[in-house]
Amino acid sequence: MNDRRNHKEGSGWKSGGNRSGRRYGSDGNRSGKRYDSDRNQSGGRYESSSRYGGRKTSGSRYDAESRRQNSDDGRKRYGKDRSSDRDRVFGGQTEKEDNLNRIEGRNAVLEMFRSGRSVDKLYLQADLHDGVISSIARAAREAGTVISYVPKNRLDAMSETGSHQGVIADAAAVDYVTVDEILRRAEEKGEKPFLFLLDGIEDPHNLGAIIRTANLAGAHGVIITRHRAAGLTAVVAKASAGAISYTPVARVTNLAAEIEELKKKGIWFVCAAMDGTPMYDVDMTGPIGLVIGNEGEGVSRLVREKCDFTASIPMSGDIDSLNASVAAGVLAFEAVRQRRFQ
Repeated sequence: MNDRRNHKEGSGWKSGGNRSGRRYGSDGNRSGKRYDSDRNQSGGRYESSSRYGGRKTSGSRYDAESRRQNSDDGRKRYGKDRSSDRDRVFGGQTEKEDNLNRIEGRNAVLEMFRSGRSVDKLYLQADLHDGVISSIARAAREAGTVISYVPKNRLDAMSETGSHQGVIADAAAVDYVTVDEILRRAEEKGEKPFLFLLDGIEDPHNLGAIIRTANLAGAHGVIITRHRAAGLTAVVAKASAGAISYTPVARVTNLAAEIEELKKKGIWFVCAAMDGTPMYDVDMTGPIGLVIGNEGEGVSRLVREKCDFTASIPMSGDIDSLNASVAAGVLAFEAVRQRRFQ
């Protein structure tokens, strides 16, 4: 590959189109009003569709009974159902999905740490400092788990058992691995390392989709950040369509420092950036790591400065950015094309 190149500071990959809009009923008709094409010859008024009982209107207003029925129908059609759809779209994950790997209670959480199970995040009641709480916090720090100190009412809202005892933990859907384990996987296969590095991906659906892409592209593993990023939740597992069981994921505290360590092992890094070199002109045939940035801010300045190349995806549409998981897929399969047909 070419010599490493220094790049000027600039904004990272700017992801867009990442937020879903509201969804309506299957007929796509928000107002629900439909009219027959034939005019009533006597009055020049429209006849209403079956929604309004097929009645002729007596004037510009419907009768009171029909209006009440229409209002009730509208509430049934667009009230509760639309709200649940919106929760799925905007919430990222439903309360039920979010709690699939939630453990409550002091002994349960402490034993989970002692068993070596991976924990994404630990929530501790802020005003509790007794011996057991201190032991749990110490175990969490040794395991590298993110600790969040919150008020009791926050834990009460999160709890399903009503007996959290000041402690709630979100366990990972699968265990994390180390970066060295990912590299050993490539070595065992006799292949040049091919890694995904995610700089603050927050949406669990995006993370799951990227893990799925990494698996199908033949990547040896994914590296994510410990803070301000989605972990391996049940939602991520579902979005990955099972790929989370086959593609190892490592979690690090400082991505820029990790890139420096991996450079010493001969790996080159390609940063996704809108102002980068067209991806077709970037050599991705050797040992590489694809760096994908946060959905809103892209790759952070420090991480971008550590990368050897920047790569952009040629686009000719009316909007200027791609969803983070889509961008990861496009770049990944350009790398696959180059590596397969070099």
